[in-house]
This record gives sequence, C-alpha cells and structure tokens, in this order.
Amino acid sequence: MALLHPALLVSPHDEINGAVHIYAGYFASRNLGLAIMLLAAMSLRARGTLNALMLLTAIIQFLDAGIDCVEGRWVIVPGVVLIGLLFFVGSARLSGHPFWRMEAWRQAH
Repeated sequence: MALLHPALLVSPHDEINGAVHIYAGYFASRNLGLAIMLLAAMSLRARGTLNALMLLTAIIQFLDAGIDCVEGRWVIVPGVVLIGLLFFVGSARLSGHPFWRMEAWRQAH
C-alpha cells in the first residue's frame, strides 16, 4: 500500500509530495523487513524468534491503527486492527499463551 498508493498514508486532504514518498518508502521497507524475518523464522522453524517477531508485528499494527485513528484514516483502521489481532492469535497458538502472560515472551517450547 505504501509504495502503490501512498495517499492512504496521509490525511484525506493532504498533498502527496516528495517527503510523503520518502516516508512511504521507509514504511514499505520496514514492513518488507518484518515479512522477510517472519518467513525466515518460519522456514527455519525457529519458534522463539517467530513468536517474538509475531508479537512485534502485532504491536506495530496496533500502533499504526492508533495513528490512523488520530489522523482520521478510518477506512483502513479495521484492516490494520484485524492484521494485528491475527498476529496476536498466531503468537498465542505458537507459544501456548496470550501476549499478556510472561510465558508468551519467553522461549517457545
């Protein structure tokens, strides 16, 4: 979304300029880096690393949703929250504990 349609990253009446494209590129590279690490941990069956990355990704999604709410991008908030919830559920299934329990943050069994 950041590279293909950066207008969704700003408020409805904001101008898309060079600075927006730069930040969209950083946003896309952050997400691509997380995706690569998630896939690598999954393919290596590194359960502890995968769980930590899933928790990090979920937290980032909820922070993004909060920023989207503050800046009035209501259309994308449900999708961002849903992705965050899916990562929290996946982490809970992987670790056997919900994220608010200390066991979810320790090495997976």
